[in-house]
Amino acid sequence: MSRRNDATSLRHMLDHAGEILSLAQGRSLEDLENDRNLELSLLHLLALLGESAGRVSEAFQTAHPEVPWALIIATRNFLLHAYDRVNRRTVWRTATEDIPPLAKTLERLLG
Repeated sequence: MSRRNDATSLRHMLDHAGEILSLAQGRSLEDLENDRNLELSLLHLLALLGESAGRVSEAFQTAHPEVPWALIIATRNFLLHAYDRVNRRTVWRTATEDIPPLAKTLERLLG
């Protein structure tokens, strides 16, 4: 994959991360548990984030181990293939604790 395609995929990752942060802002785990639209939106965006990560070249991934590529991609696979075992607390923790530092790292990589 070319550098341009890596940049496009990184931009998509950052866009999805930003949307996740926007949706979670001012919300709580209780909101997630009681708002099916919020739950579906976060699940979809996390899956898209993982799909975009999977499109980043192996060379770029290897050069930037500070991004947990395998975990992000595995999360996408779990959300899509084991959707009946998704834990809302884990989704919320991912959205509120893992996505903010990931977004900062992606911004730096795109900088």
